[in-house]
Amino acid sequence: MKILIADKFDESGIEQLQTAGCEVISEPGTTADQIQSAIETHSPNILIVRSTKVSAAAIASGKNLSLIVRAGAGYDSIDVAEASRRGIFVANCPGKNSVAVAELAWGLILACDRRIPDQTSDLRNGVWNKKEYAKARGLKGLTLGIIGLGQIGQEIAKRGKAFGMEVVAWSRSLNQTKADALGIGFCESLDVLAKQSDVVSVNVAANKNTANLIDSQFVANMKNDAYLINTSRGSVVDQAALSAGIKDKGLRAGLDVFANEPGSGDNQFSDSIVELPGVYGTHHVGASTSQAQLAIAREAVRVILEYLKTGQVDNCVNLAQQTTANWMLTVRHLNLPGVLAHVFEVIGNAKINVEEMQNVIYDGAEAACARIELAEKPTEQHVDQIQSNEHILSLELSPLE
Repeated sequence: MKILIADKFDESGIEQLQTAGCEVISEPGTTADQIQSAIETHSPNILIVRSTKVSAAAIASGKNLSLIVRAGAGYDSIDVAEASRRGIFVANCPGKNSVAVAELAWGLILACDRRIPDQTSDLRNGVWNKKEYAKARGLKGLTLGIIGLGQIGQEIAKRGKAFGMEVVAWSRSLNQTKADALGIGFCESLDVLAKQSDVVSVNVAANKNTANLIDSQFVANMKNDAYLINTSRGSVVDQAALSAGIKDKGLRAGLDVFANEPGSGDNQFSDSIVELPGVYGTHHVGASTSQAQLAIAREAVRVILEYLKTGQVDNCVNLAQQTTANWMLTVRHLNLPGVLAHVFEVIGNAKINVEEMQNVIYDGAEAACARIELAEKPTEQHVDQIQSNEHILSLELSPLE
């Protein structure tokens, strides 16, 4: 099995894959413009990426490609739709960088409250301005609003409690019962959270449902002088609306991600929002600690080894949540060559599509049971044709609810 690692990856993970018998090609300097050529040159079965963007064209060039692993949680840098069209699994490594991202989020919160970067800059320029920088609210007793209460959001919440803050949250999967169990307040809407919070931390995945989730309405509902922290993705925040809030409402922002970030290998960056006073930024490094990268490498290796062993892909993000199957054909049969071939021949001749299929073997390996999900109902004639095989023990056809 040939694996191309087109990004930085912990050396221990490379060694573990090699020990498992994989041919590993590590090219950590690969850029988005180069990855298609790398795939064409090496023809890998598995691709591992971290920050490098994987376009539809790059995926299409992978004639042997069957699995793409994103060494991190977010996977918006991969053209998942193209991978799905070509029957290529896409998996990620969720939760392994939660503490690292939470730690950086808190660094940005403290930077907003105490203006540490500004103070450092003045000191380096020979300026002593204690009177100005003594103007800080402090965080104890303020309300921390968390948008998206996955593992990162929960880690941020824990640290908020340690700072003596009131913690409230909004998430599509959150309800009052879950919030009570976590010991936090529940906000029924984003507007409610915006109005209550002195500090807002955004921790949601980037997708069509979260694009510009933080918009002009949200900003308008925020308290004057509140802080907004974004360690998720730049697309989640309408930067124009946030910039207006910074100018008009005295908001401060701690941003690890931006709307237009440079690609891998490009060290030029330009974004007007970082020029505004009260904006403190980092270089999309939320997950970039040694601890997090080691944990992510271990998870990526685990996913790959499980795939090689069983064919199953843990953390797969592009399996259909629902198919067009309407009928279940259950066939109990002798575990002999050609039996299932006969079943599928009849179904194929009937021009009925098989959506999903599972075949399990009973103890002793003499008999098996195939559960076949079909898009349409076979006719009685088709059922009779299937049952005509002497090695079929029984057949059941039932509608799927």
